[in-house]
Amino acid sequence: MKKITILMLTFISISFFQVNAQDTCATAQGITAGTYTVSTIDGTQIPLPVCSSNGTGASNGEWYSYTSTINVNVTVTTDLQVNICKDTRIQVYTGSCDALVCITGDDDSGVIQCTTNNNTSYLSVANFTAMAGVTYYIAFDDKWSDSGFDFDLIESEYEEPVVPRISFTNTNIALTGTFKECTVDMNNDFLDDIVGISQDFVHIFYQNPEGGFTTNQVIPTTSAQFMPSWSTAAGDIDKDGYNDLLYGGGQGVTFMKSINNGTGFVQMSTSEYVFSQRSNFVDINNDGHLDAFVCHDVAPNVFYLNDGEGNLSFNQGGIGNYPSGGHYGSLWVDYDNDGDIDMFIAKCGGEIARRTNQLFRNDGNGVFTEVGAEAGLADPIQTWSSAWADYDNDGDMDVLVGSYVTNEAHKLMRNNGDGTFTDVTVGSGWNLNTAVGTEYITYDFDNDGFADVLGSGGIVMFGNGDLTFTPFTVSGLWVGPVGDFNNDGFLDIQAGNTLKINDANDNNWVKLNFRGIQSNGNGIGARVEIYGAWGKQIRDVRSGEGFAYMSSLNVHFGIGQATAIDQIIVRWPSGIVDTIDNPSINEALLVVEGETLSVNNNAFSSFKVYPNPAKDIVTLQSSNNSEVVSAEIFDLNGRKVFETPVVNETISIQSLATGTYILLAKDSQGTPSTHKLIKQ
Repeated sequence: MKKITILMLTFISISFFQVNAQDTCATAQGITAGTYTVSTIDGTQIPLPVCSSNGTGASNGEWYSYTSTINVNVTVTTDLQVNICKDTRIQVYTGSCDALVCITGDDDSGVIQCTTNNNTSYLSVANFTAMAGVTYYIAFDDKWSDSGFDFDLIESEYEEPVVPRISFTNTNIALTGTFKECTVDMNNDFLDDIVGISQDFVHIFYQNPEGGFTTNQVIPTTSAQFMPSWSTAAGDIDKDGYNDLLYGGGQGVTFMKSINNGTGFVQMSTSEYVFSQRSNFVDINNDGHLDAFVCHDVAPNVFYLNDGEGNLSFNQGGIGNYPSGGHYGSLWVDYDNDGDIDMFIAKCGGEIARRTNQLFRNDGNGVFTEVGAEAGLADPIQTWSSAWADYDNDGDMDVLVGSYVTNEAHKLMRNNGDGTFTDVTVGSGWNLNTAVGTEYITYDFDNDGFADVLGSGGIVMFGNGDLTFTPFTVSGLWVGPVGDFNNDGFLDIQAGNTLKINDANDNNWVKLNFRGIQSNGNGIGARVEIYGAWGKQIRDVRSGEGFAYMSSLNVHFGIGQATAIDQIIVRWPSGIVDTIDNPSINEALLVVEGETLSVNNNAFSSFKVYPNPAKDIVTLQSSNNSEVVSAEIFDLNGRKVFETPVVNETISIQSLATGTYILLAKDSQGTPSTHKLIKQ
């Protein structure tokens, strides 16, 4: 039988008495706070499982038990001067002796150094929170030595942990590919898939309807002329319902156009030299077809105009013309609420003129005017990206300009609603955030109805709805593609082959999917508004946020504890407005352009369609003096089925398959109006 000495610590006296140290878990000696002496490690039960490092290999153990009547923080340590040059290892368990569960363990975390072994400490320190009434087993083994030693058990005050506003659980996937920076629907089911890109293939993990990923497909491609070494973008350039890819490389741009219902790709690379930075798909000239925009690092920016058939033509200049570039992070946003999409460029590097941020106002006629100085956004901040959202829910887009260098501060700018911005950084929380980097993105990660910002250092700046932010650091978190990977309405983050799955909370939400008809198929550039007890929230549909990554094309809104949404309004780039009254919550809603029949405000605002449903001949009768002269019919994927003139107010739909369609009619002035059409 071994002897140990217990030091009972009080403020006025020290007492010593002896207790028995036992050799197995079942006969472990109960202990409390104090200092203990272990004469030697020769107990018959080896502590298993091993909770610390360096695996198995022990022959004996010494066992103690500890139970507290209150919640308390506990430290068990051999890192004492009396133990200098000794080597210990500790394990801590709960459970029963025949089914022990690891709580913690330690081998070499001590700091007291031994001059005879290269100034290294091999002593041990284990920390854990002991919950009231739970028995914890503390065991030492002789993996390294059976020599005796002293240890302390120290109690400290327990504080209830702060419940984090957000947390993530890691899930690993076997995604291959050199570049893993794209999260977007690739099979036309509106669920966020995971995309990996290599020189000769596109690797896609398809999301299951119930969430999660079990089906993956490796799609061969011709050898990509340029790889996405700087950025990736996605969008449907030919309105076939399947998203195409843009690779932004250091030497040029590659387009991979999906074919055969998303099961293949055809390359559409161009030969022009482009040192790509941020890339986007966006309808620059608002003709209903997606174009592509690419920031050029060393020359004026470039863009590719769509001919309406998915063919893209190269253009340079007009939207960022600085001769030596410095163009890093383009973000397309309707900052002035005039219904057309504008663009902000975060700039970096070189002389002040080269690195001064720019804001391009869309004048609605294919012309973009640089108004950065006029708006108050012409800052020479070294930045690679900006995060635009309505941070105070007043109906217009504010901006966080994120710094890339430690000697320049972030800048939070409030939209004044008149085309100008005011610096509100001081007091916002951003003036205290010193973490810097290349990526700043904004989403409502906790679904409380206020936009948050994820930036460098794993810091989520939680929006409070009043242009102030509360920082929260999430261990192991960094910016990556954002999507809903388990289809639960809470946004998750991809980090290479690890999916950071949002642990969610009890806040409510709505998720919107889009099918453009007259506008581009993804609805990129649309303004989305939701109304309820909170007032108003807005989002823009975007392809390409932050600097490098491509995130979901679906739009998410959190609504906190509200249990209803009064109204959703979608203002499409075409000018068509869809209104959904009293929509369901906590589910995804598909919005098809024109389906709600709330169209743009003009004289040709509606027309009669009869019979509807119909088998053959349909009459289109205008409700005013305008004459319906042409009709286009689209399926619900946004694909045009056919186009026909209207003769004597009628068209034939005999060739249509049974189903539901969108009818787009135009009067003699070219003014459009839409209607749902059902073919029997």
